[in-house]
Amino acid sequence: MSWCGLVNINKPTGISSRKVVDCVQQLVWPAKAGHAGTLDPLATGVLVVCVGSATRLISHIQSGRKRYIGRFLLGKRSPTDDIDAEMVEGGAWSNVTANQIQQLLPDFLGTIQQTPPRISAVKVGGHRAYKLARRGEAVELQPRPVTIFSLKLAEFQPPEFELEIECGSGTYVRSLGRDLGERLGCGAVMSKLCRMSVGPFTLSHSILLDSIDRLSLAQALTPPLAVVADLPRRSLDPTEICMVRQGQAICSKIDCDVNYGGEVTLLDADQTLIGIAVREASSQRLFPKVILHSTP
Repeated sequence: MSWCGLVNINKPTGISSRKVVDCVQQLVWPAKAGHAGTLDPLATGVLVVCVGSATRLISHIQSGRKRYIGRFLLGKRSPTDDIDAEMVEGGAWSNVTANQIQQLLPDFLGTIQQTPPRISAVKVGGHRAYKLARRGEAVELQPRPVTIFSLKLAEFQPPEFELEIECGSGTYVRSLGRDLGERLGCGAVMSKLCRMSVGPFTLSHSILLDSIDRLSLAQALTPPLAVVADLPRRSLDPTEICMVRQGQAICSKIDCDVNYGGEVTLLDADQTLIGIAVREASSQRLFPKVILHSTP
């Protein structure tokens, strides 16, 4: 079988995202497999695994909006900003109210500066921060811009509260809870996290990891076109398919504004995704950016 597509897996708690990919990899070998956005072992929910040449679309999936439900414990701090590490007392939390939390939430909306957790996959000097921290080395992480589209207090049961979050790529929900806890003066750590969606992939349409075998995986594979369904489309004839596979530009012929210089999906006669090109507005030509192989 020629494996190429995306599978939306509901990651269980207690295992790494890499372990989920390994389970898929065993079923599709020798095709490749890779996930589009890490979930920590504590977290559950949507983990999109790309199979075959669809792994070339990982960056497109990662750039999509994500929705989470996160639960946080007041009055605690930890080096990981969650309950998966040794916690220390943060401060008195008994006077914190739901109204106080709600009043702070607007300060975290929009594009904000966020410092990732010290125990994270962020690279510092070419090394993962968590590896440096676990070796006892000092880790100085710089704030970076992330975008929070919406933030809602869903539940408040002291000492825990729950947030509904919609955010952009690179956002650490652990850090969001940590910073909110600091603003409240008592600290907070993440105690639970579920990713509800990544772009078009939702939890309600995910499959359980324990249910996967070769047959169910093949049935659950989503065509690569679903990832870029909102982009302008350009159908190619056989000659043009050969050209773009060789990295050559082709004429545009797409129905969009003459000044449009964004991405365009390239399709064959069966409306199967061949790749993605960038349209140069000045020449109205399409330059290949991502090309999917015909075989894994």
